This record gives sequence, C-alpha cells and structure tokens, in this order.
Amino acid sequence: MQLNKKTVYEPLKWSVVLVALSAGLLLGGCDGNGRSQPPPRVPEVAVVTVQPQKVVLTTELPGRTSAFRVANIRPQVNGLILKCAFKEGSDVKAGDLLYQIDPAPYQAAYAQARAAVAMAGANLPALRLRVERFKELLAVHAVGQQDYDDADAALRQMEAQLAASKAVMESAGINLSYTPIKAPISGRIGKSNVTEGAIVTAYQPVALATIQQMDPMYVDVLQSTADILRLRQRLEDNHLYCNVKGRREVSLLLENGISYPLKGALQFRDVTVDPTTGSVILRIVFPNPDHVLLPSMFIRTVMQECIAEQAILVPQQAVFRDPKGNPLTLIVDVEGKVQQRQLTLDRAIGSTWLVSSGLTPGDRVIVEGMQRVRPGVSVKIVSFEADSAKKNGEGQKMIPAAAKTGGA
Repeated sequence: MQLNKKTVYEPLKWSVVLVALSAGLLLGGCDGNGRSQPPPRVPEVAVVTVQPQKVVLTTELPGRTSAFRVANIRPQVNGLILKCAFKEGSDVKAGDLLYQIDPAPYQAAYAQARAAVAMAGANLPALRLRVERFKELLAVHAVGQQDYDDADAALRQMEAQLAASKAVMESAGINLSYTPIKAPISGRIGKSNVTEGAIVTAYQPVALATIQQMDPMYVDVLQSTADILRLRQRLEDNHLYCNVKGRREVSLLLENGISYPLKGALQFRDVTVDPTTGSVILRIVFPNPDHVLLPSMFIRTVMQECIAEQAILVPQQAVFRDPKGNPLTLIVDVEGKVQQRQLTLDRAIGSTWLVSSGLTPGDRVIVEGMQRVRPGVSVKIVSFEADSAKKNGEGQKMIPAAAKTGGA
C-alpha cells in the first residue's frame, strides 16, 4: 500500500511539539544556564532591644519674672516738693533720701505743740501744791469739801491737757519726719513722676517712683492641675522616685533660648486653682547678681519632677499611628516573626518616646524596615547602628550583622 506523506509526518510533528512542551516544563525552575532559581528573599529589619534604664523626668513650663520686693513711693503728708535727691535708674539703699517736702509748716506745728506741752507742764506744780494744802486743811475742817474737790478736779484736768498736748506734739513730730521721703528698701529705682515744685498729697494714687529689688528674682509659672494629678499618679508607681526632702533645683531658659547659668529653687506651689485656666502658680527664686533677669521677662523653666528607675525608651521612628491616632510599633518575637503592639506613651525625651505600657524588657523593636513587613511575616534581623550614623552626619542606618563582625 502506498502511504501519503501527510499521513506519515503529521503524527511525527505533534510528537515533537509534546516533547518540547515537556522540556519547557522541566526547565521552568532553572535559569538560562540550567541552575535553579533561589527562593524569595526574607526581608531584613533593624531592631533595638529595649531595656529599663534610669531617666530623670523634667517638665518645661513658661512663666514671667517679677521683682523680689517692690516699693511704690508715695508721700504721707501734703506739701511742696523742694528736692529730688536721686538719679533715675540708679541703685539706692534703704534709708537714702529720695524727695524733700517743704518742712516749714510742719516745723511750725511741731513748735506750737511743744509750747502747749510746756504750758501744761508749767501749771501742774502749782495745782499739785494747792491740792496738798487743801487736803491738810480739810483734815482740820479749815476748808470745805467742795473747795478740795474743785482743786483736785483742776489738777486732773491739767494732767489730761498735758497728755493731750504731748500726743499733739508727737503727731506733729511724725508729720515733720515724713517730709524727707526715704527709700524703704534697697534696689533699683525707676523714673520719677514728679519734679521739684510739684504739689503732692498724702497717700495719692500715683506713686512718685518705684523701687524694685532684683536680686534675687521671682519666677512665677503656671502648672495645670492635670499635670499635677499625673505626677501624683506617677509617684504612686514603684518605678518612680522623687526626692521631697530638699528643694528641687530648677533650670531657666531665656527668651533667646540661652540657658541661664544659675539654678533656682522652688519656693512654694499655690493652693488655689485659677478657674479660668485650670492651673496653679509655682513660685521659683533665682539669684540675679548681674541683673540679667528683669521684671516681666518671658522665660521657660525646666523643672525636675521625679526619677524613673525602670523607664523604657524607644526611638521615635519606631512608633507609628493607626487611623484613629493610637500609637503602635512592631516587634520581632522569639520565632523571628513580626508582631504588632499598641503603646501608651508618656512624653518625648529627646529623640525617644517614654513608653508607659505595651512593651516589656527584652522586646526587639523594629526601627527600620517596617515598610517592608507586616504582622506574622518572618524577618531577618540586622544590627542598628545609631552612633556611627550620627558621627557621619547621616541618618540612622541598618548594618548587617555579618558586616559588623567582619563576615562576608
């Protein structure tokens, strides 16, 4: 029988196609050189192992300075200003003469009162002798009882007049002593509101000048009651310790951001809460020998609250937030898998967060590589070198553990 070429070659063509497909399936797991492709690469992450450490907790509070003592100079008698005896803006000492009021009318009043005292005192001896004589004559019935009573009453009246005259003289002397107006405290005096020739009245509402003692200086700051309650709750924790035996030192930052070289001491905390701000006043005393601090300056204070003996800190870059704003972080468990933890943050300390809850000592927190992993994924841990990156002026980098030890 004669075979057709198409009948012979058609089965052969399909056999070649099947063999080629089988070879392609067998070689699918190999590269062009016939080698097997590696499995998917395990993502690398840099971690920091958290350990409890001792941290000093501080609070930064804004405030304003005020003079240690302030004296508003006002006249205590009426009169004409004859002399202004100080230089505006200078330092004065307690007892220095500031103003001189015309003393002439007060000298005259004092002289008149002294004369009245002398007159009353001159009449007293004669009245005393008369009473003594009438008393002797009354014993022998040489004078009547009425005459004796009149003489005794006249004596008592003159004694009372002498006492009144002495009081008037003392008052006149006090008014005369008020004519020189002297500095009640030492400090720096401001501008004068009157000049020579001005008429002033006793206890007028406008002060003649103001003296302020600026060494030391008060710094008044406001602290919210919420912060006070939080601190009290924190002190109840066994991990915190606060030295309450002595005064707490306070640092000061000036308006230009420069730190004030001298330390202050907390003097007292007010017991009344301001209903408009919900805060209380803390008064701090700072030495001010060079008068760097001036009244009503705006400053910031850094106050030590307490010491956290078992504080847990994590880098801020290791913390992210969910859509609701809750702080989260990723850790690597003992099996090398990623786990998510929800945190409770207390405050920022430098470039770290102080964690109140959510982490335990020994947890390995992912610092870099979080974008490439998700919870439940196995990861490879590499070292996290922060110090070397800072020295090179770069950001914090991941360095493989093999490179750290010199391995390939």
